[in-house]
Amino acid sequence: MTAYLLFGFGLISAALGGELFVRGLIGLARRSGVPVGIIGSTLAAFATSSPELSVAINSAVAGAPELALGDAIGSNIVNVSLVLGLPLLISGLAAPPDAVRRDLPVAFLAPLVTAAFLFDGALSRIEAGIMLLLFTAWLVTTALDARRRRDATAAVLDSEAPRIVAARLLGGMVLLFAAGQLIVAGALGVADALGLDLYLVGALAVAVGTSAPEIATAVVAQLRRHGEITLGVILGSNIFNGLFIIPVAALIHPIPANFNEAVIGLGFGAVVAALVYPGPKGLMTRRRGAVLILLWFAYILAQLQARGAT
Repeated sequence: MTAYLLFGFGLISAALGGELFVRGLIGLARRSGVPVGIIGSTLAAFATSSPELSVAINSAVAGAPELALGDAIGSNIVNVSLVLGLPLLISGLAAPPDAVRRDLPVAFLAPLVTAAFLFDGALSRIEAGIMLLLFTAWLVTTALDARRRRDATAAVLDSEAPRIVAARLLGGMVLLFAAGQLIVAGALGVADALGLDLYLVGALAVAVGTSAPEIATAVVAQLRRHGEITLGVILGSNIFNGLFIIPVAALIHPIPANFNEAVIGLGFGAVVAALVYPGPKGLMTRRRGAVLILLWFAYILAQLQARGAT
């Protein structure tokens, strides 16, 4: 019963935090002159990925980095299948060309790089360092793009005071972080009762819990007609999870992995990342949202079936 209460409070915190955080992001973009999509793929993505980072560090320090790996891989699938799928069911989305050009190839590359490094059954510290170099290269490219576009666009000052924008950002981040912790705690309680192992707990239960901030932020952004935030948060979070959070855990404690088990999640991750590529005229429709959600259920069944066969 306690696990379900924690999960419920987590959902409430996610809804409130998502509303505050999106309003703060819009205000920050207007005051700084930086496109809201870039802020979404960097600041917002990092903030909403903080639960995954917390899980990664704590599990690696405790000598259970498999939980971090499963959480990050599962979260990346949730980020697209649910975090994008649910907003698409609300309305279609016009994909910003710069996000597709700059962020989508890196988000698609991340699971492929992880799969290549896990082929020998472990992710070493040297391999983690290479992944962090790739992440740094993307971050520098994004920062240069933001600077170029800011110089080309005059900043439009928001009518709200900076302290209000800051308060919304901070309040939203606190609520989103709390939501992630509460939902993870509730999910862990349910998963423990089912007797699932560490990788599956991370890939299924914890992944949904730690993706709650992204889900809340994306749904609120879509309701407010800011699809560029939705896509920015999704792609940025996948890049953070794949090329920053996993290697951070591996630097603390090299990650042993069953390649046959992990490759299911990584394969689904590459497939759903490819489905982010927009259709004609840069549009993603409600039909694609339904396909993405169905892929999430297919992923769950594939993981459970693979575990049952071992």
